[in-house]
Amino acid sequence: MPGAGDRGAAGTKWLGAGILGLFLFPVSLSLEVSVGKATSIYAVNGTEVLLPCTFSSCFGFYDLGFWWVYNGSDTFRILINGTVKNEKSDPKVHLKTDDRITLVGSTKEKMNNISFLLKDLDFSDTGKYTCHVKNPKEKNLQHEATIFLQVVDKLEEVDNMVTFIILAVVGGVIGLLIFILLVKKLITFILKKTQEKKKECLVSSSGNDNTENGLPASKAEEKPPTKV
Repeated sequence: MPGAGDRGAAGTKWLGAGILGLFLFPVSLSLEVSVGKATSIYAVNGTEVLLPCTFSSCFGFYDLGFWWVYNGSDTFRILINGTVKNEKSDPKVHLKTDDRITLVGSTKEKMNNISFLLKDLDFSDTGKYTCHVKNPKEKNLQHEATIFLQVVDKLEEVDNMVTFIILAVVGGVIGLLIFILLVKKLITFILKKTQEKKKECLVSSSGNDNTENGLPASKAEEKPPTKV
């Protein structure tokens, strides 16, 4: 049977877990950064590409800081650095290390977009791009998200022939099943009508036989008269 010491230790453990949960719960609902559903994007050499980044905060923000970092095979550098004064202001760039970069994001209408456009792509631009955000309103809480850019000579065309064949086969099977059901209903309908006609013919034939024998059509036999 557990003693008072064990119960006290268990109570302390649960209390500690509860306090930790209170600290973690606001964090889980606060600052979030996203670069979209795709973790990798492909772009052709010499073209341009949009590197997406959005953020959200349940507690709002002011003087929010953001910066993009490039991490290649042998290079690490900050590409762009800026701030967002409040929810009614657009992002303001303080540092840009590459003239090919153009910030295209906006925080108006709750878009909270700090994406940028990278022009004149080169194969050396292949690498990881990380979007960092820091919110002073949440005690300088930071969050980031990373997307991988692969610069290629040309984009491979997707062969949809297999998909087309699969859809054609599935469509053909469904059409065949519908045709079989229609034929089954038609055959059932014809058999039903044929059976009804046979019944009518049998009834009509029985009435005609009785009439020819001098009996009423409604009677097949007549009882003999009762003797007095």
